[in-house]
Amino acid sequence: MSTDTTWLDEIKWDDQGLIPAIAQDEKTGKVVMFAWMNRESLAMTIEMGRAVYWSRSRSKLWPKGEESGHVQKLKSLRVDCDKDVILMSIEQVGGIACHTGRESCFYFELTQKDKTIQWQAVEPVIKNPDEIYK
Repeated sequence: MSTDTTWLDEIKWDDQGLIPAIAQDEKTGKVVMFAWMNRESLAMTIEMGRAVYWSRSRSKLWPKGEESGHVQKLKSLRVDCDKDVILMSIEQVGGIACHTGRESCFYFELTQKDKTIQWQAVEPVIKNPDEIYK
């Protein structure tokens, strides 16, 4: 892999040195996850060929699937016109992207029944998280 990192200088990092990253299933086009990347995690993603994020809650690099085995293999990476959002086309190993054991982190849908508006889980749990994270 090239050691040239000038492409990272073109990214518009926020004031914390982060950029939003969207992971989209390469076959279905479904958005499965949103997370943050910093300069190091983005460079590692390219180098390793798999998604590496920056965990804001743990303040550390987070190679997706390090505990669960649900790795996101990178197929392609794009940046938007402002170069402030990353879009990754990925292969989701195991078909589970969410720590809740679902295919996607975006499983809540805003629903309305009569005059009640609420968030409702509309996707099934594929695998119990207790079985994933031991």
